Amino acid sequence: MNTQIDQTVLDAAVAALKQTWPDATPKCGLILGSGWGNAIEDLAGPEIPYSALPGFGATGVMGHAGKLRLAEIDGMQTLIFQGRRHWYEGEGWTPVILPVYLAHTMGAGTLLLTNASGGIRADLPPGSLMVIEDHINMLGSNPLIGPHNPKLGTRFPDQSAVYNETLRHKLIRAGADACGVYIATSGPTFETPAEIKQYQAMGADAVGMSTVPEAIVANALGLQVAGLSCVCNWAAGISPVPLSHEDVNRTAAKTMPRMKKTIVNFLKDIALGN
Repeated sequence: MNTQIDQTVLDAAVAALKQTWPDATPKCGLILGSGWGNAIEDLAGPEIPYSALPGFGATGVMGHAGKLRLAEIDGMQTLIFQGRRHWYEGEGWTPVILPVYLAHTMGAGTLLLTNASGGIRADLPPGSLMVIEDHINMLGSNPLIGPHNPKLGTRFPDQSAVYNETLRHKLIRAGADACGVYIATSGPTFETPAEIKQYQAMGADAVGMSTVPEAIVANALGLQVAGLSCVCNWAAGISPVPLSHEDVNRTAAKTMPRMKKTIVNFLKDIALGN
């Protein structure tokens, strides 16, 4: 697996997108993770399949539609990525961080990352919407490893405040429940109970298999980053039943009305520039 980001592929995807939507001027980017695909079904706009852009490939997880939509809300254009690629799919970092690079290159200054997670903290039961205030990288890698690419920012990006404080407040105001620390593991296996105990001791409040790579690159590129996680199950050792991706999607479906409302309220707040 090639662990280095292929700038040639990134540039080809940008060229293809600009040719498809030459007048696009997005202010915000939105990446929809597991269970979030229908959160923007009420937002109209043209869409293209990921297959129309170099570098994406086919999404390999149920619930990730693999479409890019250009939606407008209150006069603000937003690039909406319905589905993400994951590190555990074995295709390297390029397809994982491609949405971030596209959003940045097309002019977006704000990026909202969403995901599904397992709850670790006692006050974050399934169905909770947790605003990510910080993260712990347990992926065993970093998308910026390799020769320095100036197009992806400085060699040593500061990560003291990856998730913008103002945007965190906007997400709470939009309908999220609480803030917390998200820990990312490589997957595709769910975590063991012993690992969850370790992560809890490290200060993690929810666990998943995504988001952190995109946040790292977005922060390095200078984007204002926000993260929103739908807690879809209790983590291993806390959950009374075995974990499954189907249960994740079922919980997300039940929580979808709140997820939709929170996303729309947040985007409207960004559009107003409050």
